[in-house]
Amino acid sequence: MSRRAFFYLGFALILSSLLPPASAAPRAESLPSPVLAALKNHNLDGSGLSIFVQAVDADAPLLAFNENVPRNPASIIKLLTTYAALDRLGPAYRWETTVFVTGPVRDGRLDGDLVLRGGGDPGLSTERFWTLLREIRARGIVEIAGDLVIDDTLFGVNGESPGDFDSQPYRAYNVLPNAMLVNSNAVEFRVMRNTAGVKVYVDPPLAGFRVENRIGTRHGACSGFQRGVAFDLPAGPPGHHAILSGKFPSGCTEYSLWRSVLDAPDFVNALFRALWAQLGGEIEGGLRLAPVPEDAQELFVHHSLPLADQVRQINKWSNNPMTRHLFLTLGLEHAGAPATAEKGRAAIEAWVAARGLPLAGLFLDNGSGLSRQTRVTAAGFGAMLLDAWQHPQMADLMSSMPIAALDGTMRRRYHGEMSGRAYLKSGRLDEAASIAGVVQSRSGRRHVVVAIMNGPNAHRGTGQTVLDAVAEWVFDR
Repeated sequence: MSRRAFFYLGFALILSSLLPPASAAPRAESLPSPVLAALKNHNLDGSGLSIFVQAVDADAPLLAFNENVPRNPASIIKLLTTYAALDRLGPAYRWETTVFVTGPVRDGRLDGDLVLRGGGDPGLSTERFWTLLREIRARGIVEIAGDLVIDDTLFGVNGESPGDFDSQPYRAYNVLPNAMLVNSNAVEFRVMRNTAGVKVYVDPPLAGFRVENRIGTRHGACSGFQRGVAFDLPAGPPGHHAILSGKFPSGCTEYSLWRSVLDAPDFVNALFRALWAQLGGEIEGGLRLAPVPEDAQELFVHHSLPLADQVRQINKWSNNPMTRHLFLTLGLEHAGAPATAEKGRAAIEAWVAARGLPLAGLFLDNGSGLSRQTRVTAAGFGAMLLDAWQHPQMADLMSSMPIAALDGTMRRRYHGEMSGRAYLKSGRLDEAASIAGVVQSRSGRRHVVVAIMNGPNAHRGTGQTVLDAVAEWVFDR
């Protein structure tokens, strides 16, 4: 048995010891009637469901069901990571991307290399990277005689591959952390119908990357998996060649696929060259990965958006790569470079202990929820949210959650009277679905709500139906 398998077996045994005995398991009949009805409609007995509901001004829960059973919370665990970051790092925390040169600049020509040292900025978007390049141009550099050098050593290498989680290495949610990540390493392939047929637009532009458009058309409604569009990288990263094929329905005018098509350094290199050319610049050398040379001179420091702004993007849209960067940054500030997942876990465990949060059964993998091993109890998670409600940064955390029927991942849920009255983060993985946040009931009272469902088909609509019944029942209080 491998050490990794032995670890998870031991972890499973520890979790099993935390479970209440079968005789103590609550009966589903004790649940509110709408929740019980939702369970019965799917022939479920409630054993895979955990619920914790408590008014923010109350001393005891309004509803607790299987609340002490460790479950896989999926993406709601991002609320724990972002709350820890707001408390430990502060809402004004900023990351630094530093630009160096290794030679003099004469008449617009850099006689040396341009060096980018990544600081782990989770929100270094294409637009902000373009601003960084504009600053380089403003320093009088037009031509670069040497190489583009990338120093991404701030984050440790752990041997992961993008496809390890679900064998989908090109999916944007599987992008791995990198200290010099730009745009979460994601490319939008926008499929658009016009009078000339079906066109594919790529954003951001990547120098040397080619898209082969084999998309045809068919009559029909705008529906179906990926709207009938298939995506392939025939040579794999860094093949610099994507093929889009299939039949685009006549009922569709536009559809976007987000994919990760290059390794992080190759992505930054291709994007740099495309944007640098747009700015009228030239670069003669190639790409090198190396620490900042000892003789390099600092040109300037580019500061990120503040943490509070990035937390809103993380939780509103459930951004995995950004969350993993935040998790590593907590480890970096706790235990120094290079940042690792082990240091991130140690940082959050120390924070949980310092705040006295009752999170027995907690296990964090990478902080984002994209994990089969992460575990938390509904009661512990609810206690964390009640603690956050009293925290000075409560407004930053709460405003980062998707608002029912209005924005983020909740924009298509809870329409009608609940619209705008629930701030809820959702989560979904194979055999796991969850919601967590704050619901304001009809009476005006606010309640912390945590509901987690694990089991077969929990992610296929069954879980959402049951969890929606919980949230709607709270709203009716």
